[in-house]
Amino acid sequence: MSPIYVSEVLHMIICKNRTELQTVVTDIQSQGKTIGFVPTMGALHKGHISLIEQSVNQCNTTFASIFVNPIQFNNPLDLQTYPRTIESDITLLEQAGCDVVFIPEVSDMYPNGTAQTESYNFGTLETVMEGAFRPGHFNGVAVVVKRLFNLIPATIAYFGLKDFQQVAVIRALVEQERIPIQIVACPTIREADGLAMSSRNMRLTPEQRLQAVQISKTLFTAQQMAQKNSVEDVKKFVINTLNNVPLLSVEYFEIVDQKTLQPVNTWNNPCVGCIAVNVGMVRLIDNVSL
Repeated sequence: MSPIYVSEVLHMIICKNRTELQTVVTDIQSQGKTIGFVPTMGALHKGHISLIEQSVNQCNTTFASIFVNPIQFNNPLDLQTYPRTIESDITLLEQAGCDVVFIPEVSDMYPNGTAQTESYNFGTLETVMEGAFRPGHFNGVAVVVKRLFNLIPATIAYFGLKDFQQVAVIRALVEQERIPIQIVACPTIREADGLAMSSRNMRLTPEQRLQAVQISKTLFTAQQMAQKNSVEDVKKFVINTLNNVPLLSVEYFEIVDQKTLQPVNTWNNPCVGCIAVNVGMVRLIDNVSL
């Protein structure tokens, strides 16, 4: 049992491989404790911590994982430059009351390599927005989430609504695979000026950071415009406004049905405005209800 590292500060257990993790999981299950789970790719911020805190409030035991999943990146440069702040991540998790963190290597998650993995079909959920611009992304997400759920038999798993489409895909995965886990989607956490918190914000230069806030400001304006203006007019406003901001380039802005994620032409059903914007070389996403 000695390979498992227990933090000397707040006694959070740190598991570095499947064997260590299984030992901890077996012990917790034997005590009949509920497990809350927050999967992450690290570079943690207050958004991630809000998920941990909700788990701590609702479950007997809280697990987190830190794993930069290579198969969900279509851009090798994005994978290479994704922020990695493992020491500060561990400190933040400890302070938030996390009980166990799993920090595997790629070989732990993909013992047979990353070339051949499971294949999922989420229909139209994965063909729009992020799915259209990042082919294979959601299959990569589904593969790693399913494997993590197999390793950590959680009662509840927590995800942030900043990744609105990802939450929909994970709900579909749980339904397809009949995984006995509750998915809880938590509100997007924002900086004081409104910018959605994201690990990729760390890569913004000071000038880019100043301009990036225009993303959320424009989306909030779109919220006020919705219903009083046509869907097409709101889309044009958002895209034109942001493309006129220095350093910003809109990759897509779609107004979609809240349930199906399919683009809409009218305001008949609850809608979400989802956006991806390149701020220099940094790609940011956000969304608002409309």
